[in-house]
Amino acid sequence: MNRKDITMDMNSIPGRSDRVKIHLIAAARPNFMKIAPLYHALKNERWADVYIVHTGQHYDINMSDAFFRDLGLPEPDFHLGVGSGTHAEQTGKVMIAYEKILMETSPDMVIVVGDVNSTLACSIATTKISYPSIRNSKFKSKNLNHRPLLAHLEAGLRSFDRSMPEEINRIVTDALSDILWTPSPDADLNLKKEGVPEEKIVRVGNIMIDSLEMLREIIEKQKMARSLGLDPGRYAVVTLHRPSNVDTPRSLGAICEGLEELSGYIQIVFPVHPRTMKNLVSFGLLEKLEENNRIILMEPVNYVRFMSLIFDCRFVLTDSGGIQEETTYLGIPCLTLRPNTERPVTVEQGTNRLTTAEKMVNDARSVLSTDGAHFRVPDLWDGHTASRIVKNIKELALNL
Repeated sequence: MNRKDITMDMNSIPGRSDRVKIHLIAAARPNFMKIAPLYHALKNERWADVYIVHTGQHYDINMSDAFFRDLGLPEPDFHLGVGSGTHAEQTGKVMIAYEKILMETSPDMVIVVGDVNSTLACSIATTKISYPSIRNSKFKSKNLNHRPLLAHLEAGLRSFDRSMPEEINRIVTDALSDILWTPSPDADLNLKKEGVPEEKIVRVGNIMIDSLEMLREIIEKQKMARSLGLDPGRYAVVTLHRPSNVDTPRSLGAICEGLEELSGYIQIVFPVHPRTMKNLVSFGLLEKLEENNRIILMEPVNYVRFMSLIFDCRFVLTDSGGIQEETTYLGIPCLTLRPNTERPVTVEQGTNRLTTAEKMVNDARSVLSTDGAHFRVPDLWDGHTASRIVKNIKELALNL
């Protein structure tokens, strides 16, 4: 979007009514991790009023007062309380609830993050809303139809696997967004191939690195490995939650067999996701893991305690998306139990390697036989992504 098409009317004396009203959308713990640095970067800007919207799509046992306190976040300004349901139910409920908030509050900008159903739902609601034509929008553009500007943080990521619901959410959200803030060159290229105008694409870096650096001092004080009686560098961390890995006896059973074999080479710490725990019990796989004194099973832990485990581990075995990024930044080997990744830069430049249940033990032994991972931290993964985003918003809104 051309800067000349979006400028703020600065003729009046600055005051609260002249500030840019911004909604930050979050649905689950990882979303709050991503909006926290941006919230802090925006809240002290005299031209911006920032509001947190929690859709309530995911109930998270770790979404506690301590979690918000660690992030320095206030309670959300709006809580939609959507809860669980099918993909269609969640998306529909969020759209209905958020449309009401849009009409009542008339934000100038809506910022969505990541790729959950709430990301898609709030994007659709935002692009379909229409404010009265007399409204004095902070962003002047004939293309916006008197609606908020929609920005997507973490835009352009693609796994090229449309069997993943997140991939559909990413594609549609990017197609609707007015500004696409990307973390890496491959994301830029994906968007350009899909026909997104180059002026809409702004590479800002990886916002999760901002969160990690913001909390580094707290993380380093946790000493989670010591509390579990583990020596730094002498254990691996495992996380599993994706349906393709944990929802059938065959897939989860094969992974458990691999973990049993892997525990002969290194001790394993396994914070077990509720979905995974339910299936371990249902498929009769839990007891054998519990009997293995080389595998420590534990309930999911909050971000600070989890990252403390990551900081001191030898490598990670995961099917998560975000952990691929954090381990690349930290230089920690990562084995990703997936056939593809929407973060290929972590494989091409970082410490990540795709693996399978059949290959994971050999891949882990390969990691253990080397002195360290050879990697390069991608450009702009430096803890300053939020400041670059604020600068971009300021340029669009204030023409400075």
